[in-house]
Amino acid sequence: MAAVAKGVVRVDVVSDTVCPWCFIGKRRLETAIRKFQGQKSFEVRWHPFFLNPDASKEGVNKIEMYNQKFGEQRVKQMIPMMMETFAKEGLNYSMEGQTGSTLNSHRLIALAGQQGLDKQDKVVEALFRAYFTEGQFINDKQVLLKAAEQASISGAEELLNDEDELKSEVLHEVKTLAKGVTGVPFFIIDGKHSLSGAQESETFVKMFEKL
Repeated sequence: MAAVAKGVVRVDVVSDTVCPWCFIGKRRLETAIRKFQGQKSFEVRWHPFFLNPDASKEGVNKIEMYNQKFGEQRVKQMIPMMMETFAKEGLNYSMEGQTGSTLNSHRLIALAGQQGLDKQDKVVEALFRAYFTEGQFINDKQVLLKAAEQASISGAEELLNDEDELKSEVLHEVKTLAKGVTGVPFFIIDGKHSLSGAQESETFVKMFEKL
């Protein structure tokens, strides 16, 4: 992992763009960081993880996939719970649309990271919103290009037209930084402290207070 400036708290987030708890974790992390405004500086970097490495590139119906994975009865219980959890963070939760491969979204996030952490954060936000609140397909080229435009990322179309660009870098990160990670989101604080799952914002606050 790259070095950060002295006095800056580095937060590395291992996440997948189709993981609802990763979006919730992002919101709770942001809430915690705001409490240190003027006291601490933070650098947040996003890293790839594949909940389903073999996910379809073409996409499958989101609800049908969840029913197959968890069972129809459990999904009926999960949806209201997720809607309530998202609502508490000021977000809409949609089960509409398709789900599928997240490789291209991670390549786009990697490209954004090369152009600045602010742009990377913006594209992660745009992708989460597209998938979870708007029911957009995460591997749709136009959805990815729109997210790139919202984050002012250059070279996105060239990236998506070349399926090999940044692919090896993403896969390498999955094998190295995400090695041993069994669930996401997974947070690494200053390279030595770790938190697993969408922690409450107060948990982050207590961790940051110790640094």
